[in-house]
Amino acid sequence: MVIAVIAILASLALPSIQSRLVRGQIIEAMKIAEIAKAPIAVAWAITRTFPATNDEAGLPAADRVVSNLVASVAVENGAIQVTFGNQASGTIRGKIVTLRPAVVEDSPVVPVAWICGRAPVPSRMTVHGVDRTNVPDGLLPLNCRSG
Repeated sequence: MVIAVIAILASLALPSIQSRLVRGQIIEAMKIAEIAKAPIAVAWAITRTFPATNDEAGLPAADRVVSNLVASVAVENGAIQVTFGNQASGTIRGKIVTLRPAVVEDSPVVPVAWICGRAPVPSRMTVHGVDRTNVPDGLLPLNCRSG
């Protein structure tokens, strides 16, 4: 009887543990996007435009920016598209989380803010780029979820 109760409790806890592990992988993987943030922010500060591609941002091709959890990092009109792969959980392998730059258009001295996934845009800021995030909300870190 005790074993049955333990088995039931374990089966209830398993999805929560798996979600936590996937969120941890997403948080860890997103660190690679730091290499793209700086040149994108510099482009905005100097030209008030965003690089359209990795090449324009001075980065290697998307499939050359990789890590244990990331298959590619692509710049698309200022947005950073992080595609999971390699040793990432099968739940997110091939999925994307987007970081989009948000700026105050008439005040270039304000630094670029980065909007993760479906997170809301701060008031009086304009977000650029397309959000291609296709990881389910329940697996995203809190700072990447809508509302």
